[in-house]
Amino acid sequence: MAEEHRELEERIIIKDQHTKEIDLVNRDPKHINEDVVKVDFEDVIAEPVGTYSFDGVWKTSYTTFTVSKYWCYRLLSAVLGIPLAVVWGFLFALISFCHIWAVVPCIKSYLIEIQCVSRIYSLCIHTFCDPLFEALSKICSNIRVAVRKEI
Repeated sequence: MAEEHRELEERIIIKDQHTKEIDLVNRDPKHINEDVVKVDFEDVIAEPVGTYSFDGVWKTSYTTFTVSKYWCYRLLSAVLGIPLAVVWGFLFALISFCHIWAVVPCIKSYLIEIQCVSRIYSLCIHTFCDPLFEALSKICSNIRVAVRKEI
């Protein structure tokens, strides 16, 4: 009985990972569209001093802009939101798949192969270059440089 209860809890936890509660008030909690998409009437249309339209035209323009932007966004998101969510979900799944099954294994394989090459390279350097540079250092060790200022 306890084991069945534990299995049921595990299934609920696994299901909650895919159907977690979302915040319907704050829909950008990580602020990824903070500066990009916030476009208001004042950001697009402005009348400089001395060239004002009628007040009624200005108010109607503001209302028209705001309402049309609001409803066009809602309509576009209703029509294209779910298909684009499928496309983006597929794309990010593809990227994750490639990263998990291709990129990381290739990098690990390369690191394993390059480790062998680096050992051979290190052995060659220590075998051939170390004695050469030791000999050069002994030859040059008795060189003295003196700087004098003659007037």
